[in-house]
Amino acid sequence: MNNRDILFGLHEVEGIGWRSIDKIRKAGFLSEKAFDCTAEDWERVGLTPGMSAKLPKILTPDWVEERRSLMESANVSMVTLYDDGYPQLLKEISQPPWVLYYRGRAELLHRPGIALVGTRVPTAYGRKVGAVLAEELAAGGLAVVSGLARGIDSICHEAALGQRGGTVAVMATGMDKIYPPENRELLERISCEGLVITEYPIGTKSHPGLFPQRNRIIAGLTLGTVVVEADSRSGSLITADAALEAGRDVFAVPGPITSPKSRGALELIKQGAALVSGAADILAEYVSLLPEPSDFTQDREAGNDGFGMLCSENNLTSDESRLYHILHQGPCSLDELLEKSGLDFGHLHSVLLSLIIKKAVTSLPGAVYKVI
Repeated sequence: MNNRDILFGLHEVEGIGWRSIDKIRKAGFLSEKAFDCTAEDWERVGLTPGMSAKLPKILTPDWVEERRSLMESANVSMVTLYDDGYPQLLKEISQPPWVLYYRGRAELLHRPGIALVGTRVPTAYGRKVGAVLAEELAAGGLAVVSGLARGIDSICHEAALGQRGGTVAVMATGMDKIYPPENRELLERISCEGLVITEYPIGTKSHPGLFPQRNRIIAGLTLGTVVVEADSRSGSLITADAALEAGRDVFAVPGPITSPKSRGALELIKQGAALVSGAADILAEYVSLLPEPSDFTQDREAGNDGFGMLCSENNLTSDESRLYHILHQGPCSLDELLEKSGLDFGHLHSVLLSLIIKKAVTSLPGAVYKVI
């Protein structure tokens, strides 16, 4: 067995956490030597006396094969920190998961992603904003990442399904312990159309302490975190903190100052989070990172045009077509486009961004635009 097998086996042992595996790694026991270690050896590594006595009886080649078979029979795959397929962004956080278990489209681990998080009990405003943002961001090519929780998380997963960026659900349990239980159908859809991941082995039940750990993965897997709607004690703020710790962007959607569900987001804005008034504000930050048309292999094979595909006349809205034809006459500044198009500034900015995403238009220094 190789080091990857040993890492997997240790990770499957109940009671062996991130720090324990790190101690074992530093001691040089992520190898077949681990099968020969005595209780005294494990104590010298730094494990507790109870775990040190227990581990030699559990960690055997047969145990590793048994756990692997259980995983495979549940249609679950894995990627470890030492595999080429491990997401680069996640490697950069302070405690990257040693093992990620997954079902679905593994390529979404490497697509530029944005986290959308918020309260489990959203207002009508929060529900609407979450759905609109998730749909438009995923349509623009970003993978929408969230935690499969009630409320904003579920709304955003639903809205992103079927869009080009797709959606990634990060669980705080094992793959077989669905929480909340009413999201079973949603989880199955994401498993088929998107990606479901967890760092917890099969059989791991829901526990309050697992959710903050889950949140660090949501933040670490993405370029930035958007807090859609949250009160001052929302777990979403833990995700925002994790994003800041990882050096990622934090965005917040402003809400009514009279709504308790807006307090968390408003406080983030006061602290310097970028205010979001629409998906264009976020997409503008990552235009250069959005997938190229050739990356959307499945869409191309299906003959499905839209965001991220090469521009064609039937792929443009009426306002996009108007700007496209104006720019066909020659490059224009933003002021010239305002005058010639008759669009207001906010809508013009949104339409231009859409044309850039569709690879129809490019921007030049000095806020000048031209067709590609």
